[in-house]
Amino acid sequence: MPPSTDLLQGTLDLLILKTLALESMHGWGIAQRIQQVSKEVLQIGQGSLYPALHRLEYKGWIKAEWGASENNRKAKFYSLTKTGQMQLEVELADWDRLTTAIALVLKRA
Repeated sequence: MPPSTDLLQGTLDLLILKTLALESMHGWGIAQRIQQVSKEVLQIGQGSLYPALHRLEYKGWIKAEWGASENNRKAKFYSLTKTGQMQLEVELADWDRLTTAIALVLKRA
């Protein structure tokens, strides 16, 4: 059985923001990049990805523009906004604090 890919609340948002910090891409590309970089551990389904993209767009952290995908199909391309770049820094700092705290609790003697 593959490992669980359930993500902490808000973690998907952070993964999307970090992925888009590199370059703009369409939804399927974002999911593929996260899966690839995580060495196939994190697999983001459409049922999670697109609501997250809409939420981030609503917050003004990302913007979307229509364009042509690699196979010349119409696709929505997402990119980070200035506000999104600032939020990414906040989210990364929060993540560092959270993972440090969890590591302290789980530390084995």
